[in-house]
Amino acid sequence: KTYALEGCPDVFELLDGDFALIGTDITFEASTTLPKGASCGPDERVIRIPRRTLVLAKPDIPDSI
Repeated sequence: KTYALEGCPDVFELLDGDFALIGTDITFEASTTLPKGASCGPDERVIRIPRRTLVLAKPDIPDSI
């Protein structure tokens, strides 16, 4: 669960096969600590999801195309 809402975070597959993530927006905090060469565009956000959420979603995420 995120700090703000019940039932979050989540990972889900979109109709086009892409994935969407619901998590806590940490763009401001992470902006100065991104790895070299990484950046966040004006229409992007850095989000935090608990490790457990992604690990539990792994069986539903294909290994390759």
